[in-house]
Amino acid sequence: MVWLSPWGDVAKSHPWRNIIVHQTEGPAGSARYGAQEQHKNPTRRGVMVWVETDGTVYWAVGDDLVPTHGDGGNRNDNKYIDNRPTYRQVVGNNSIGVEFAGNYPDVTRGPTEAQIAAWRVLVKLLRARYGIPLERVYAHNWIDFKDARYCEGCALATMAREWGE
Repeated sequence: MVWLSPWGDVAKSHPWRNIIVHQTEGPAGSARYGAQEQHKNPTRRGVMVWVETDGTVYWAVGDDLVPTHGDGGNRNDNKYIDNRPTYRQVVGNNSIGVEFAGNYPDVTRGPTEAQIAAWRVLVKLLRARYGIPLERVYAHNWIDFKDARYCEGCALATMAREWGE
């Protein structure tokens, strides 16, 4: 873990309720750059945590701040999951965003083995620290309209739910 912004007192952190898994179409190496830019301007469009293709995790924003990673919760078609409980409810200001970099130029390419290994630890850590139940780990495409070419974050969110406690 590379701490660009250290954790604060969990009692003073934002009241996080969900985790949204994102995938960026940047090349390998772009997570570091994205995290550094997010750290400089925490409330810009982006996420709190970035994961590089080699599995390095960058904690870019203090957990008391809210990056604007989700316009959120506007999928109401039940295409991937039942959207009744998420429609306009799972949004950026109540969800920790985790961005996995490196699926450029093929947006359908999944995460690397190193990213999956990092995610296995990271999702447990986030859930434990913020009291987020397993069923509140979402792929971006499950809750928000995105890109018809692929399901952003679906493989990673599904893995997290399958791993269980």
